[in-house]
Amino acid sequence: MFRRSKTETPAPEATPKPDGKGRPTPSRKEAEAAARARAKVPRTRKEIAQAQRSARTESSQSVRAAMKAGDERYYLPRDKGPVRRFVRDFVDSRFSFIELMIPLLLVTMVLGYSGNERLASIGNTVLLGTILLVVVDMVLLRFRMRRQVAQRFPDEPTKGLTYYAITRALQMKFMRLPKAKVKIGQGLPEHYR
Repeated sequence: MFRRSKTETPAPEATPKPDGKGRPTPSRKEAEAAARARAKVPRTRKEIAQAQRSARTESSQSVRAAMKAGDERYYLPRDKGPVRRFVRDFVDSRFSFIELMIPLLLVTMVLGYSGNERLASIGNTVLLGTILLVVVDMVLLRFRMRRQVAQRFPDEPTKGLTYYAITRALQMKFMRLPKAKVKIGQGLPEHYR
């Protein structure tokens, strides 16, 4: 049995530098092979299509990530401008009945499949009442939003703003792109320019 003497100390463990890259430097052979693989030109139609598809996928993922982060350079043309930013904030800052729709649909389905006619009719009534509330909410959204846009942006065209606001309001808040920057009930800034 071997015993370690008291004078021996264990070898120090290599700790990565805080400013290091976190991986070993590739050898020259590996680096040249990687460069050749990147420079390889697709030869067949199938390889060309696959390369284009992967480039489109990478591009769309980077644009989507930038939109989620709030970078306005990558917004779609329909989302650009101070008026559209105000409409997004206006819709995001208010409570919408559409957010209650999915839980109420689940309740309606449970009541409908319960086998009891009375419960099924109550479920249908709740569903129709919710749809009516959503329609009334969208009409009120339109009038309030148009009034606010006319006050804040008197010289700007308002074509398409109602459709933009309603389509945004009909989406669940966590699914909206560009991401919501204001919370429900939060006051809106005075200027958007």
